[in-house]
Amino acid sequence: MRLKNCYKTSDFRKLAKQRLPSPIFHYIDGGSDDELTLARNTAAFDAVDLVPNVLAGIGKVDMSVSVLGQKLNMPLFFSPTAMQRLFHHEGEFAIARAAKKYGTIFAVSTMGTRSIEELGAMNDAPKLFQIYVHNDPGLTTDLISRCKAANFSALALTVDTIVAGNRERDYITGMTTPPRLTPRSLLSFAAHPGWTLNYVFREKFDLPNISQVIEAGSKSQYSVVDYLDSQLKRTIDWDDAASMIEEWGGPFVIKGVMSVDDAKRCVDVGASAIMISNHGGRQLDGSRTPFDQLPAILDAVGGDIEVIMDGGVRRGTHVLKALAMGATACSGGRMYLYALAGAGPAGVDRAMGLLRDEIERDMLLMGCPSIAKLKPSMLATRR
Repeated sequence: MRLKNCYKTSDFRKLAKQRLPSPIFHYIDGGSDDELTLARNTAAFDAVDLVPNVLAGIGKVDMSVSVLGQKLNMPLFFSPTAMQRLFHHEGEFAIARAAKKYGTIFAVSTMGTRSIEELGAMNDAPKLFQIYVHNDPGLTTDLISRCKAANFSALALTVDTIVAGNRERDYITGMTTPPRLTPRSLLSFAAHPGWTLNYVFREKFDLPNISQVIEAGSKSQYSVVDYLDSQLKRTIDWDDAASMIEEWGGPFVIKGVMSVDDAKRCVDVGASAIMISNHGGRQLDGSRTPFDQLPAILDAVGGDIEVIMDGGVRRGTHVLKALAMGATACSGGRMYLYALAGAGPAGVDRAMGLLRDEIERDMLLMGCPSIAKLKPSMLATRR
């Protein structure tokens, strides 16, 4: 597989699998338990059909949306994902450049491999920082202060990781942060010399947003599961969310909302937006998919809060189906991580460009001149 032959997310996945050692690839690719929710996140879109209008007399479309106080040129943005320099040495820099080029948001993980300050200074693309409530409240406050100083556009509190999901692929491959050599993984690292040489000889792997405070993930071999289970506050509640919203004082997203009751509570505590998300199928297996849960949440809080559908997006038509239901925008991780892993900045640029072109072309085929014209009447559920 070569980059020029990649046209869809599954093509970029093949490219990533060629380039990455097994533990690294399966960290991106895997979900929890039996990976049922992981598979359903994308399959859910197939149960709903688009119903186009014809003879609409349109020659171009307006794909812009307003999200978190930012006008975006397209209704799809980059979800926060951890440890991007494990997948390609450019890491978050590649995502920031693509966000600038396509006029969209890129989100940065607490467990990112570029610092808040580096990314804040890089360009003026809208930036969303994903944060957890840590056992050490000083670390959480410090991260918020740094985001303010770096002029980040918004903050996203992830609420579905009070314990780590049962990611069995990581146990099998021995995935840790940083990666460690084991008899099982040694052959895979040796068989991927391009990745291995980049990892060994380029700047040392680090998680700069947290490495000055804790050793987990930077100075010791430590699994992602260990980090989530030992460093994050398990007893996080709505008071924690309300306090963080007040402390931040700007556009604020609660990420990981799946129930109608929780969506209503997000409105009550003053959140700007919710991200309907099951963490890419990496947490509670057997849980509802974001797309399936979207109608119920929109019925309950649509118009009261921005609703972002996160996860499972592989095609422009997936985005249009969510928007026609009433979502404000969509976001995703694997849709760009495979491309980053497979071909670095050029891969991310191609993947996002293809998705943008799909959205534009499909809106023309739908007879829809703007995002605002997408309506539930343009959808039909398959029985």
